[in-house]
Amino acid sequence: MEGPLKLRLANSSDFQFGAVATETIENALLHLAQQNEQAVKEAAGRMGSFRETRIVEFVFLLSEQWCLEKSVSYQAVEILERFMVKQAENICQQATIQQRNTKTELQNWRALKEQLFNKFILRLVSCVQLASKLSFHYKIVSNITVLNFLQALGYICTKEELLESELDVLKSLNFQINLPTPLAYVEMLLEVLGYNGCLVPATQLHATCLTLLDLVYLLHEPIYESLLRASIENSTPSQLQGEKFISVKEDFMLLAVGIIAASAFIQNHECWSQSASIHWSFNSV
Repeated sequence: MEGPLKLRLANSSDFQFGAVATETIENALLHLAQQNEQAVKEAAGRMGSFRETRIVEFVFLLSEQWCLEKSVSYQAVEILERFMVKQAENICQQATIQQRNTKTELQNWRALKEQLFNKFILRLVSCVQLASKLSFHYKIVSNITVLNFLQALGYICTKEELLESELDVLKSLNFQINLPTPLAYVEMLLEVLGYNGCLVPATQLHATCLTLLDLVYLLHEPIYESLLRASIENSTPSQLQGEKFISVKEDFMLLAVGIIAASAFIQNHECWSQSASIHWSFNSV
């Protein structure tokens, strides 16, 4: 375990910027912007979130144990988020329909909800395994590795059930799981900054960005709740205000800009302090 972990950390530190042609970067940035715009539109009116601290921490620790890249951790969280929201929406729709139906059908709905809870760990692990396959680490996260992990937690599962779990996630999301994560936006914007000139080297910013992005994922709800209260200047936002703020939570481009800005401040706070002092002095005159 120690060898692969060292290799993963070394690969992260050797991340290179400036190796891609500007035309390619422009096209990729435009594509990401379009995907982000579409994601923000689709998030409108959607309620609920499964980016809870305990869930995210579980995914991060599991990815670290299996020596996966940071991008896999974020991808797994996003796949799980979309899958669970989809499942929750389906359960709510069935509950609404079956309120007018027989007692037996209501019991079936309750059984479906209980099944979702009972298989949550299995679905979570399947999301990590699917994310690892997208990053070409399928040889590391084999079915045997997953089964041994589940068995250690007290979950008895067969290879067939494991494959069915992956297929269930894929079908629920219409096989659309290769979606960009906030890290993709961060790295793309760092490429742009690298070409346009930046006081802090992109590679140096990249390491700080990873740390801050981890923090945002682990404290997702508290951070965005604080942003919501600050934006409306009210400590008790209404349900309507909360619903409208969902699109902000799903705006990965906005998150990436904030992560990079915060990283630049951390890496070069003295320059920011001097600029703030000059600005204050100018205003005083």
